[in-house]
Amino acid sequence: MKKKITIREMALIGVMAAAVYVASAFLQIPIPTAIDNTRLHMGNVMCLLAGLLLGSWQGGLAAGIGSMFFDLTNPAYISSAPFTFVFKFLMSWLCGKIASNQKVDKSKRFMIGALSGSVLYIILYLSKSFIEHRFVLSLPLQAVMVTTSQKAVVSVINAIVAVCVAVPLGLALYPAIKKD
Repeated sequence: MKKKITIREMALIGVMAAAVYVASAFLQIPIPTAIDNTRLHMGNVMCLLAGLLLGSWQGGLAAGIGSMFFDLTNPAYISSAPFTFVFKFLMSWLCGKIASNQKVDKSKRFMIGALSGSVLYIILYLSKSFIEHRFVLSLPLQAVMVTTSQKAVVSVINAIVAVCVAVPLGLALYPAIKKD
């Protein structure tokens, strides 16, 4: 039997999507690279938090929608919007899937879920960047490697900050979200 989504669940998805958008758009530091750009931002904090608080599917929707809307409203990222939706959805989905495993202590599963979601996102993001620059744009390998390396450093910093902020915030907010 298929479970219907409630008004409360839709509202939570909308609120978390808005939080993802705001954290992506307004809490950021742009960083130019050899070929294009990357940025330090707090959007990944909210993507992980969505997975921790809302679970895999609903958290994934919130993360994907909020991140996609950021891309659609920023000319530098507009062409990446479909990829961003999928990548951020998967990041939050994996985080939420692992975090919802009731057989493990909540703080451990939140930490493992957040780390797993962040690592998956880094792999997807860097793979897309490499493929796009090397094979679609046919840029020289050396330039592609320099840019990918710069993006990797920023992505790891984003991941560390996201995990360090989302996990304690998720543990603090979880009881309020799960109250009926």
